[in-house]
Amino acid sequence: MPHAVRPRTLLGLLIPLACAALFVRLGLWQLARHQERARFNAGLADRLTATPVPLDEVPRDSAALRWRRVTVTGRFRYDREQVLASRGSAGSPGVHLLTPLEREGTDTVVAVIRGWVYSADASTVDRSRWAEGETIRTLSGYLIPLPDSGVAPPGDPARPLRAVHRAALASRIGRPIAPFQLVMTSDSAARAEGVPKRLPLPTIDAGPHRSYAAQWFSFAAIAVAGGVLLFRRHRAAEARA
Repeated sequence: MPHAVRPRTLLGLLIPLACAALFVRLGLWQLARHQERARFNAGLADRLTATPVPLDEVPRDSAALRWRRVTVTGRFRYDREQVLASRGSAGSPGVHLLTPLEREGTDTVVAVIRGWVYSADASTVDRSRWAEGETIRTLSGYLIPLPDSGVAPPGDPARPLRAVHRAALASRIGRPIAPFQLVMTSDSAARAEGVPKRLPLPTIDAGPHRSYAAQWFSFAAIAVAGGVLLFRRHRAAEARA
């Protein structure tokens, strides 16, 4: 006649099984996050491959702005240009040049990231070398929402910025700033000398959620196997006793 299972032995099995159930739930949650991220990325991918539209036709909702490809006409204000420090490219130190773009009929300027240039200290650069002309021009690129506030900018306006937000740019430029940045991609295919290296289109990644799910499922399997093994050992010890 089999011996009754002692409560302590049974508890030693139930705890690992409960942990395994929790681990499985966490794994399923990670898979759900992967699917959600994949659906979100599909919408962003559509924006990056869409034909650019005039900036004035784009909704001002921040969620609708991200990675939207647009065209805009205006004149660069190199005298108000800002240097964004510590921006690397292919392992090389450098900076981004952020240049205000004036448009007719509005006092609000658009912050345009013209591109990357090499800087040995990832901070200073001869900006005059990278001017692209004073004429009115039509350029294209994709949008990134611009936070309203953040870390306070350096007191010296000649020092480069490390964090970008509307309040910092408005204090530096002295003009109202549109609630987005335009990452310029107009001449990415054929770039002339003396022009900043245009930034590539964003890389779309669904994140590590699948690998996290696999880890949780592995933990669940280990918990079940370990719990069953310990249970059998305890039962064997009880039988011998």
